[in-house]
Amino acid sequence: MALSVVILAAGQGTRMKSDTPKVLHEISGKPMLFHAIDAALQLSDDITIVLYHKADMIQKKISNAYQNIKFHIQDVENFPGTGGAMKGIKTLHERTLILNGDMPLVSKGSLELLSKGNDDINMSIIELYDPSGYGRVLIDNDKIQKIVEQKDCTQKQLEVNSVNAGVYCVSKRVLDEYIPRLNNHNTQKEYYLTDIVEMAVADNRVVSPIVVKEEEFKGVNSKLDLAEAEIIMQNRIKKELMMSGISMRFPSTIYIDSRATFEGECMLENGVTVIGACKIIKSHIKSHSVIEESHIENSSAGPFARIRPRTKLINTHIGNFVELKNSTLYGAKAGHLSYIGDSDIAQGSNIGAGVITCNYDGKAKYQTKIGKNVFVGSDSQLIAPVTIEDDVIIAAGSTVTKDISKGSLAISRAPMKSVSGFFYKFFGKGK
Repeated sequence: MALSVVILAAGQGTRMKSDTPKVLHEISGKPMLFHAIDAALQLSDDITIVLYHKADMIQKKISNAYQNIKFHIQDVENFPGTGGAMKGIKTLHERTLILNGDMPLVSKGSLELLSKGNDDINMSIIELYDPSGYGRVLIDNDKIQKIVEQKDCTQKQLEVNSVNAGVYCVSKRVLDEYIPRLNNHNTQKEYYLTDIVEMAVADNRVVSPIVVKEEEFKGVNSKLDLAEAEIIMQNRIKKELMMSGISMRFPSTIYIDSRATFEGECMLENGVTVIGACKIIKSHIKSHSVIEESHIENSSAGPFARIRPRTKLINTHIGNFVELKNSTLYGAKAGHLSYIGDSDIAQGSNIGAGVITCNYDGKAKYQTKIGKNVFVGSDSQLIAPVTIEDDVIIAAGSTVTKDISKGSLAISRAPMKSVSGFFYKFFGKGK
């Protein structure tokens, strides 16, 4: 069945206490609004996002990441509230799913359940053990009769544990008839979307309760909510990966971006952080390593390695306290304590401890190219731009400022000087 989706994202989110719009706060690498968009895209080809606060910023972010998303700017001055957000929206299909942009945990399955059937309104319901503070949804014979705010509940109604989760699937005829009739005759002087439920019940239309999981329909309104949603999202990501064959040591200590992908049998040790759209294939990431926007295949990295963006490792070993950036290593080794930036390193080459590619002169970045079977001795500096051809040995402690031809030994050291008896002279101690 064809379905339209409207995502409400106009609010300022003052409880976040941030200059960043609430819906752009990130969860597992993506703005929370994007998670809701991703779920909607699995069901619909007609998605409208309602904006107001910092609308230009949010619209630009969305347009950079998605195509064919429609936008509606809410007239908050004249029509505030969730009902006001729907005024003037034109949807394509016979049923419309109305989501909230601050619900990043909703899944395709729950939204499909909510949008099934042909009832006038399907309304999401959460069954809470302790519903204190929430309005109660009164249900009779599997049909919603009324929504009652807690302060207006009778003692018997207070015992009801069904509350409104705030997501609806509504027929086009209901939207067309009731949205224009909404008014703001209430204390807050706002137009409430929930009023269409009351109108539909009064007109004997079918309003069906759809019980959903509290976890999925959790709204994110504060930094505490954000942290709690992050934990839930991370647990989902890691559970799915482990079920697909990825090994994790102490998974609660691991962070994995929602954009990262894994193939084959991989191992992530404790404390690993994977950021951005990384691709990791048949590799071992050792404890406390950070991988950012990189491709790692048939390789190992760490412990305490830092693989920065645009790095590609294939059949390569990276050891502890090695940092790489924008580099490609194929069949190479960098065992420990090195910085490799803007470099290409070919098969069989070994980078010794303390080696630095000096790729930045304060104005521009330059590239280092290292051929096959090159041995770079410890504590060497490679001053880019520089090309080191195949089968080269660079002696420990050398500073390389020129290209090195195939088969050569490169050595650059100041002569060693030894002054006899200087220790005793300096400290004034006898022999």
